[in-house]
Amino acid sequence: MEVERVQAIVSSSLTEDNIPTEFIRPEDEQPAITTFYGPIPDIPVIDFSDPDQDNIIRLIANASRDWGIFQVVNHGIPFDLIQTLQLVGKQFFNLPQEEKEVYAKPPSAHTIEGYGSKVGEDVNGKKNWSDYLFHRIWPASCINHQFWPKNPPSYRAVNEEYAQEVRKVVDKLFKWLSIGLGLEADVLKEGAGGEEIEYLMKINYYPPCPRPDLTLGVASHTDLSAMTVLVPNEVPGLQVFKDDHWIDAKYIPGALIVHIGDQIEILSNGKYKAVLHRTTVDKKKTRMSWPVFLEPPGEFVVGSLPQLVDPQNPPKYKPKKFKDYSYCKLNKLPQ
Repeated sequence: MEVERVQAIVSSSLTEDNIPTEFIRPEDEQPAITTFYGPIPDIPVIDFSDPDQDNIIRLIANASRDWGIFQVVNHGIPFDLIQTLQLVGKQFFNLPQEEKEVYAKPPSAHTIEGYGSKVGEDVNGKKNWSDYLFHRIWPASCINHQFWPKNPPSYRAVNEEYAQEVRKVVDKLFKWLSIGLGLEADVLKEGAGGEEIEYLMKINYYPPCPRPDLTLGVASHTDLSAMTVLVPNEVPGLQVFKDDHWIDAKYIPGALIVHIGDQIEILSNGKYKAVLHRTTVDKKKTRMSWPVFLEPPGEFVVGSLPQLVDPQNPPKYKPKKFKDYSYCKLNKLPQ
């Protein structure tokens, strides 16, 4: 086994108020100390059924500049499909441990795909209170069904259907984000990889934790993707860093949460901001989420779009192959 799974730790020998020291965060990261509980603005919510498309574009652009995150309602993905996606993911994590390990990320593999408990290095050597399953869902040429659970039997069909539906939403997002920068509708998507953009599904599983005040499901980070489209479950936990405060994201049933990732920040030359976020955990309930990361192919070079660069606005980022960017980020190396 690559590492001990958090789900297995929880079901073994934890006492009421005790977690292993490797999960205890430094004080400046502990949610009990650092979460802001005063009056806070809500993460923007954008209604895709608004007949005024210019208004949608304006709201998306403003949210991407000011927040780097927004929630989308009336996005067109059927609510029952979202519920089924959640159900089959939950059923996978409820399987016996040895059955889940069949899909474990191979220890020596360069892929991120598979079942696991650790992504990248932590500067303090701390562990996240989470397990996960990663696998690509689009395009067909980059799917490896070795990492797709065969149990529950409907898992594959549900994820294939979700991939087709989320692609429609993503195309709208790229188009409107591009127009919001004053660009032609297709420029941003092409700059992130065009039709070769890879859709990487991750299921995050955050088991109940005796000391949610001391640990994190995922430590603070920005996503290395171009953009992330996330489905949460009903257990709160996503926090966003805004105006020097960690604030809670409200749960809206059926909504999608859209994160601006590093690659769109780079493409926009800093006009859109990748959102700094983290995940807290719950004492009694399991939190889960289903982010889909929109990533350029590994060999694809991403840099500031030339249309957004001039003598007054020189490029803020150096062009880089996505695989090299990812390697540096995951291993905490300078870009």
